[in-house]
Amino acid sequence: MAWFTRKSPSVSTAQDGADRTVRTEGLWQKCDGCGQIIWRKALDDNQQLCPKCGHHFKIDARSRLALLFDEGLFREYDMSMESTDPLDFADSKPYKKRLRDMQETVEMKDAVVSAEGKLAGRMVSVCALELRFIGGSMGSVMGEKITRAIERSLEKKIPLVVISASGGARMQEGAISLMQLAKISAALMRLDEAKIPYISVLTDPTTGGVTASFAMLGDLNIAEPGALIGFAGPRVIEQTIRQKLPEGFQRSEFLLKHGFLDDVVKRNEMKSYIAKAFHFFCGPAV
Repeated sequence: MAWFTRKSPSVSTAQDGADRTVRTEGLWQKCDGCGQIIWRKALDDNQQLCPKCGHHFKIDARSRLALLFDEGLFREYDMSMESTDPLDFADSKPYKKRLRDMQETVEMKDAVVSAEGKLAGRMVSVCALELRFIGGSMGSVMGEKITRAIERSLEKKIPLVVISASGGARMQEGAISLMQLAKISAALMRLDEAKIPYISVLTDPTTGGVTASFAMLGDLNIAEPGALIGFAGPRVIEQTIRQKLPEGFQRSEFLLKHGFLDDVVKRNEMKSYIAKAFHFFCGPAV
């Protein structure tokens, strides 16, 4: 019965007459792409890419920033901003409690990190969405933080990158959340008029109001391989039109083929790709 009741995987070894227990829990990860069992350290050393099939595992917002900025160094802005729950909303639990729980779990005030630093020697502003915080949903805080990042780019005349990973607008903030689509889009128009480049990076998943606004408004719209990108999900579309969707529908490669994206870029090539793009737009880094 001990085999069935053991709480966590372990391997018992004997060395020099002493019993030792080696914990193996959490050391391996199954790839969703090819089914290969991968040693987690191999994933960590490969930017969370499967060494066999190249499948892109999800990573958190600060890890994305560390991969883009030189030496992983950046200055973070607007860290203390958090929602005031303007609608006093409650569903399965009060929105205020949901926010507190997320803030404790993810150790962030909301679903976006706004930062500045050097990318290949060029000062840039980068916003990265955090999928773990209520599905990376866009509420008033995200809208304000991204808008402020755009305004800093305007003031300092530095390029902007936004890395999206989101389920869309945050339902707990209702119309206030939807207003952020127009707010960010208007700010991006000012950035365009000033001829300051903006690159949008879409990751898995990028859906809903985020796709319907800033995620598809870049001077370059690029995505990681295999990312789900769309407004409504494929299951909702199938149920609405009562038709079977094509293979790979709403994935990066499908969108690139049909002209909705400019390129699909692997994570381990993303920094050099963005650096070359900004070199084309702005000239050599000063």
